[in-house]
Amino acid sequence: MFNIVEKRKLIGINIAKFRKQKMISQNQLAELVDVSREHIAKVETARRNLSMNLLFNISSALDVPEYKFFIFE
Repeated sequence: MFNIVEKRKLIGINIAKFRKQKMISQNQLAELVDVSREHIAKVETARRNLSMNLLFNISSALDVPEYKFFIFE
């Protein structure tokens, strides 16, 4: 079982993985979801909490169902 910090890190890793699969830069994703590149970088590295609204926006921008961010391999 993962603790909260580990889960945040794994979610960030998954966001980065799907972003890279779509060949979208952090800058491009940030523009699509209306936040700064720094914000995306901090979410991907678990240095910033991820709001549900931002998660939904990232999911939509990457065309990835939300639940896939919570699959930890």
